[in-house]
Amino acid sequence: MRTLLNHYLNNFRGLSKEIWLLSLVTFVNRAGAMVIPFLSLYLVNDKGFTLPQVGWIMTSFGIGSLLGTWVGGKLTDRIGFYEVITTSLFLGGIGFVSLQFLDSFIELCTGIFILIFVADAYRPAVFVACDAYSKPENVTRSIALIRLAINLGFSIGPMIGGIIIAKINYSSLFWIDGLTCVVAAILLFILLKPKEAKAKMDVIERKEGVAPQRNGIYMLLIAIMVLSGIMFVQYFSVVPLYYKEVHLLSEDIIGLILFLNGAMIVFLEMPLVGWLERIKISKTMATFWSMIFLALSFVVLNMSSWVGVLVIGMILMTLGEMIGSPFANSLALEMSPKGRKGEYMALYSMSFSLSHIFGHNGGMNLANEYGYDWTWYIMFIALLIVAVMTLWLHKLVRKKYI
Repeated sequence: MRTLLNHYLNNFRGLSKEIWLLSLVTFVNRAGAMVIPFLSLYLVNDKGFTLPQVGWIMTSFGIGSLLGTWVGGKLTDRIGFYEVITTSLFLGGIGFVSLQFLDSFIELCTGIFILIFVADAYRPAVFVACDAYSKPENVTRSIALIRLAINLGFSIGPMIGGIIIAKINYSSLFWIDGLTCVVAAILLFILLKPKEAKAKMDVIERKEGVAPQRNGIYMLLIAIMVLSGIMFVQYFSVVPLYYKEVHLLSEDIIGLILFLNGAMIVFLEMPLVGWLERIKISKTMATFWSMIFLALSFVVLNMSSWVGVLVIGMILMTLGEMIGSPFANSLALEMSPKGRKGEYMALYSMSFSLSHIFGHNGGMNLANEYGYDWTWYIMFIALLIVAVMTLWLHKLVRKKYI
């Protein structure tokens, strides 16, 4: 047991203290973002909005995320990741507290847009910070540690949020959510000194390379991320409905299956990434295998009416996520030229915002029109096409970057 623990801990060794601090702040921030999973319930039950109105409010959420990551990337290149991260956390905290005082449909659409616009400026900045505070050989593991902090926060946050709502009220949730973001900003400001951040940042006066939208290979990576993301987000909207309506599972059992995703990432992602790096798998081939596992996770749902296939599907999806996400992140950073990293990583982060904008709505309509079985087959075939695109990316990257 001790040997197993040592092997696990070895995967975390060699990462800089700044990466550990960013991970701690990210955990506090994500655990604090407990309002998000309960937002639709709050809007329907407490505010009395109709489902179409909630849909438009959540669309404002997606658009705010899209534009926020783009502006965050631009600002990261202009003023630095340190300033963007601390400002985003602090103003986002104030935004979460203020959200409870908005009542009308227009107010909430506007408020949600502004809040997520500010909050998601954090995303490209933290990727650039990972690059600045990591040795080249540690970038993928640094990103994996940040992802571990995100997933641990997302696992704990909703549980705490549910208790707060049940025992106190929604208002307390907004206060606690906002204050944790402010605390995260203060922690970062105190513990990660601005001068040290400036020294590590390696500011480049002259931008190198071309803008990301003019980099054909990078845009192929973005297309792969958007398309695979559209399929991936089904696991957090359409798939739970499938569990409920077809397999007749209760909410607590559905919650346990979804929790398996976070638990696997927390305990297995770092060892898995460490092992894949030791066998020297390329970042593009890791991304390819992630598409294969994600595709299999959908088709397996149609293979049996046995409830165990749902667990198998979740395990396959999580394996795909654990293999693909850190390496795809690292690949995007590797392809980003100096002086444009914020711009490039903003576009990378925006790919997930686009997936949320189109994925949930598209999946719901497919399931409504053709049924769940055909929806899973369509997802499977689409992901096989994306896997072929990834092999094409692998060939292009080897030709240009190796």
